Amino acid sequence: MSQTKPLSEVFQLPKNLDGRGDLTFIEYPQHIPFPIARVYYLYNVPGVMARGFHAHRELKQLMIALNGSFEVLLDNGHHRETVSLCQPDQGLYIGPMIWHEMKNFSPGSICLVLASQHFDESDYIRSYADFLQQLRK
Repeated sequence: MSQTKPLSEVFQLPKNLDGRGDLTFIEYPQHIPFPIARVYYLYNVPGVMARGFHAHRELKQLMIALNGSFEVLLDNGHHRETVSLCQPDQGLYIGPMIWHEMKNFSPGSICLVLASQHFDESDYIRSYADFLQQLRK
């Protein structure tokens, strides 16, 4: 029986512990597999709300729970998995053509995203049916 390859990879980021507070840093190419072109973050997301509901044709992302926690549903059209993010020293890598949805945001959570490209609406696939159709091409 063959094993299903994980849809994502959780990177353990470096952490410097200090009595004055912890410090985590990210450097390319040591800790992230792409140069960073864009940084954005989600916050004040009510716990009952969900975000995402799209895939990217080419964009690569590293998603980090800077504060609090949330879940990320990942789907490649054949397999689904859910990853919980709750540590600011862990980054979830999401490659191209992976449908993703974020949900179950805890109060005060902050989701930081490091992206490989600038915003480009044409890179987004916002319909799950279109996503599945593009996978069949």
